[in-house]
Formats: sequence, structure tokens, C-alpha cells
Amino acid sequence: MAVGHLAENAAAAIGADTLLARVASYYHDIGKLRRPHFFVENQHVENVHDNMNPTLSTLVITSHIKDGIEIAKEYRLPKVVMDVIAQHHGTSLVQYFYNQFTDEFDPSTALEQQFRYPGPKPQTKEAAIVMLADSAEAASRCLDKPTPAKIEMLVNRVVADRLRDGQLDESELTFKEVSKITASFARALLGTMHARIEYPEPAPANGKKVTTNADSDSELARDEGENAAPEERGSTAALG
Repeated sequence: MAVGHLAENAAAAIGADTLLARVASYYHDIGKLRRPHFFVENQHVENVHDNMNPTLSTLVITSHIKDGIEIAKEYRLPKVVMDVIAQHHGTSLVQYFYNQFTDEFDPSTALEQQFRYPGPKPQTKEAAIVMLADSAEAASRCLDKPTPAKIEMLVNRVVADRLRDGQLDESELTFKEVSKITASFARALLGTMHARIEYPEPAPANGKKVTTNADSDSELARDEGENAAPEERGSTAALG
């Protein structure tokens, strides 16, 4: 949903197909349904990649493209949506596991190919938008106390990395359109991630604590979750 929101706004900014951008965003990662516990968004306690070597982890992560196409065919999704599923990572590098591997071995161009998605690169403006929206949304989750400057810097870095890696070369996007997409992402993320004001605790009256609505809500949530085990988030492993 978050990727769809970013992609639709970006498509509108450059006059691309907004409906395709949003719908393709909804389906772009359906391949993860085959092995959901290998992806960080579905890991709450254990990270299965801690017990795997980086090469095998990369193979599992990149396979969600092939799995997604197979599922899309099974459920007869439109070809334009299947194309975005196939292209939304292009030939980009699975950076996390590549870095893990090169911590132990010397990097090389030939070796790097083992840690890249199979492609093809985005062939349309909409596929490129979904790629960029997916990357920007994933990166934004790591922002601590987001500010307009931090969000703009993050989006610029994400887009620049994809440009530098040649992932947009076949998408027919112009530099002017890329600039508009970048600005659109920054505006949309700012609207959903803006910092909230932390209100001070109210002063006690007559020695008794004054209960605010937030306090009441917290107590209610605590009572309802009293017997629930605390949820722990696994370490970030695969952004695939």
C-alpha cells in the first residue's frame, strides 16, 4: 500500500499511467508468498539468514521474482503487471549479502554478478517508478526522527544509486522526469512520516496524577495485552 501511494503520486507528476503504477505496486512482491519467513518484514524473532551463507541467501531472495511471475500467471494477472513484477529490481545488487561476502573475500566484477537480480531492467516508466518507490519506501523505514531534510537526502540517494547503477537506462525516463519523481517521493514521505510533537506530562494536582487520554489508552492497551508475549523484531537481513 505504501509503495502504491508513492508510485501513483510519482506517475501523476510525470503524466504516466497512475492506475498501472498503483496496481503493479500491489502485486510486485507476490513472489514472497512462497517463502515469506526469508524476508525481513515477516521476521519477528529469528532471522533465518543468520544460519545461511550469503550466496544461498541471495539465491533465495532473488527467487521471489521468478516465483512472482509464476503466481501471476497462475492467477492470470495482466501482462503489464507481470512485466513490472519481473523488472522491479532490474539487475540491481543485493547489497547486504554482497557486503557480507566481501567482508571475507576480495570483491570482483565476476563475483558481483552472483549477487545481482536476473533482470531485465525496467522497460517502461511505470516499471521504473515502482522500482524507485519500492527502494525509497524500504529505505525510509530506517529513518530515525525524520525531518524534511533527512527525507529529501534519503530519496535523492536512493534515486542516484539506481541511476549510477544503470537501472533506469532502458526505461525512457528523462532527467527532468526523474527529478519530478524524486520531488514527489519526498513530498509523499514527508506527509506520512512527519515528526510528532512530544507533549510534556501534565503536572499532578493535589498529589494525584492527572490522567490524560493518552494515559487511558496506554492503560487499556496494557490491560488487553497483559498476557501477550512481547514482539521482537529480527535484525535487518534482506530488503529484497
